[in-house]
Amino acid sequence: MLNNGRVPKWCKTIVAVLLLPVCAGAGEALWRVLQASGNADTLWVAALAGAGCWVVVYLLLPKPMWVYVFGHELTHALWTWMLGGKVKKFKASANGGHVVVSKNNFAISLAPYFFPLYAMLVVIVFQGGQWLWHWQRYVVWFHLLLGAAYAFHVTLTGHILKQSQTDITEQGYFFSAVVVFLGNISVLLVGIPLLAARVGVLTALGWWLNGSLAVIHRLGQAVF
Repeated sequence: MLNNGRVPKWCKTIVAVLLLPVCAGAGEALWRVLQASGNADTLWVAALAGAGCWVVVYLLLPKPMWVYVFGHELTHALWTWMLGGKVKKFKASANGGHVVVSKNNFAISLAPYFFPLYAMLVVIVFQGGQWLWHWQRYVVWFHLLLGAAYAFHVTLTGHILKQSQTDITEQGYFFSAVVVFLGNISVLLVGIPLLAARVGVLTALGWWLNGSLAVIHRLGQAVF
């Protein structure tokens, strides 16, 4: 999986270039999903209101960096466990943090930049409440909190990227940008169809595949 120290950065750069048509197909698929889901007022009004509330907090109040850093490092740890590794040390504070793991690769290194941990926790808690206590009447609050949690992920990830990040420099800037872009798009291409219920997940992924193949086809015609 392109483990750190085993694959040189120039190889990752080549991989990133080859993935550019996939990025274009992903962007086109996301646009089609957004268009198909545009009339899901129950989702968008509450989610955008939650995102707007968080943006106001982000701009006017001190940034809760400890909360973000804890989630950032915990995401490293979770992806390490999911990929069969072990976490040997975990540290998080407002000034920074780190984890010591038994294995590392690009997915573990870059996961915090595309995996919205707190938004996922909101989904898990609501689904648990829905199953145990039938929380359907609270769905508007769920979308509100989900919008705020996702905005939290986007704004604070952007904030820390203003400084040099070891996760990014180890993998290479271009390769990291492509992986983070595809990771975020993947989350949205799965999440929006599930939440809005206007288009199926498989349909969205099919649009992604077809869009990517169309870009490759056009490039092939242009070259040959």
